[in-house]
Amino acid sequence: MTAQSQRRFDTVIGELEVIATPNGLSRLTFVKTDMSPSPAVLHSHRGGDLISRAIAQITEYLSGSRTSFDVSLDLSATTNFQRAVLTGLQTVPYGQTVSYRQLASIIGRPNASRAVGHACASNPLPILIPCHRVLRSNGQLGGYLGGPRLKRFLLDLENCHLG
Repeated sequence: MTAQSQRRFDTVIGELEVIATPNGLSRLTFVKTDMSPSPAVLHSHRGGDLISRAIAQITEYLSGSRTSFDVSLDLSATTNFQRAVLTGLQTVPYGQTVSYRQLASIIGRPNASRAVGHACASNPLPILIPCHRVLRSNGQLGGYLGGPRLKRFLLDLENCHLG
C-alpha cells in the first residue's frame, strides 16, 4: 500500500478533500458542495508541500486568477484507457468545451464516446483534470461528479475570466 496524505479544505463551492501519494495528487473529492454565495474563502493555503500547493492552486482557480494547474498527478490507480481519457481532457483549453465524441477522437478512439463518458464519470481528480469541459453532442451539460449546478458554475467561471 502506498503512503497517502490527505487534507480537507473549504472553498467557494464547498468542502473538498485532496489525497496525495509520494507520486502526486491521486484524488480530489467533493465532500460537500455548497453553491450558496460566498464572496471569498478566508483561509490561506501557502506552503511548499504538494497538498498545500494544490489547495492554493484550486483556490486561485475558483477565484478566477488561475487557468491551469502545475502540480504532479498520480494516475496509477486508473486503467490505461482511463489514463488516455484523462490525458486527453488535459488538452481541452480553459474556457472551451468538447463533446464526448470529440474527446473520443482526441484520444484516437472515435467510436468509444460512451466509454469516454464512463471514464469522465470516474475521474479521480475533477477540476484539476477538467471533465466539466465535456458536453453532450447536443450541447447539453451531461453528468458531472459534483452535479449539474457545479458543472455550470465551473463553465461559467471559465467563460467569465477569458481574455
